Amino acid sequence: MAYKIPFVNAARNYQLIKNEIDQAYFEVMTKGDLIMRGQLKSFEENLAKFVGTKYAVGLNSGYDALHMSLRAAGIGAGDEVIVPAHTFVASCSAIVNVGATPVLVDVAKDFNIDVDLIEPAITEKTKAIMVVHLSGHMADMTRVMNIAGKHNLVVVEDACQSLGATLNGKGAGSWGLTGCWSFYPFKILGCYGDGGAITTNDPDVALYAQRMRYNGEDRDTGEYHGHGFTCLLDNMQAAFLDIKLRHMPEWIVRRKQIAQMYRDALSDIADLLLPHYDDPRFFDVYQNYTLRSKQGNDFSEHMKSNGVEVLTQFRKPYYKHEGLNLKDTGFPETEALSREVCSLPMNVEITDDEIDYVIKVARSFYEK
Repeated sequence: MAYKIPFVNAARNYQLIKNEIDQAYFEVMTKGDLIMRGQLKSFEENLAKFVGTKYAVGLNSGYDALHMSLRAAGIGAGDEVIVPAHTFVASCSAIVNVGATPVLVDVAKDFNIDVDLIEPAITEKTKAIMVVHLSGHMADMTRVMNIAGKHNLVVVEDACQSLGATLNGKGAGSWGLTGCWSFYPFKILGCYGDGGAITTNDPDVALYAQRMRYNGEDRDTGEYHGHGFTCLLDNMQAAFLDIKLRHMPEWIVRRKQIAQMYRDALSDIADLLLPHYDDPRFFDVYQNYTLRSKQGNDFSEHMKSNGVEVLTQFRKPYYKHEGLNLKDTGFPETEALSREVCSLPMNVEITDDEIDYVIKVARSFYEK
């Protein structure tokens, strides 16, 4: 159906920065800068600066960032990696595809990994913790890093949904060995296709990723350093992302304004649990405005039937898909939030009038 209020409006977002995007396109095309040119280098430098790391390496997708990070850390067969039970399947798939075993743990009320459950899941085979920062809110990295240091574990941050979020002023993606980013079109920083990156302070990890993303080749020397992959961030997409990155501070402000509008209008509804955690250590960016409704799918279907496109990720937890062959040891919080989750439209191109309509539809469900 054609929604009155789409979850995102990519065409309208383009119009906001059309002149800049068009200029970048013509610059790349006129110069023939298609593969690994100055636009990619510029974006990598600016992304690293934005995140707060020394290096950034552009890749083809968020999955490639996760996969590359694990390989750079030497994770492989016989190793275990702790990962949240509530996340997009790519987090877990990257672990499986390097030959390691994912060990799932439940999440807390903020949708992120329950830090209290990490240490009980550690065994002599545990080599890493993959932390996922969902919906623009970081996991408690202070505690995660303390646990990792105590047990000599690598930390990989799946920060694909939290660019710009901070904890005590330190950015998502700057805590672990790597931060992993997705620039899928509907992310807070999205390109016009697919893209990804890792950020890191480790020069060896950066060099490994730079070589392995291009079939293992060192582009300066022509020497091959291993059997690599083809997962380079397209130069055109890097040019577009570099422009969008300049707008990120103002776009984050807008997202926080929208979140506050939702909070002001919906916080009196007892059956809605809103994503506001009131912990001054955290700066949230609201990649998604993901609430929980006690009425579950009935609420989400009401929103859709009244013209508001919402997301309900993930009604079926990834470990329940038989084809993935994962162990379900019981994850009560993941099960509960999977039944209740609903993400309202959250994007910088939405108007205040459209937000008012979303609120009106949401309230009408509970006024019946």
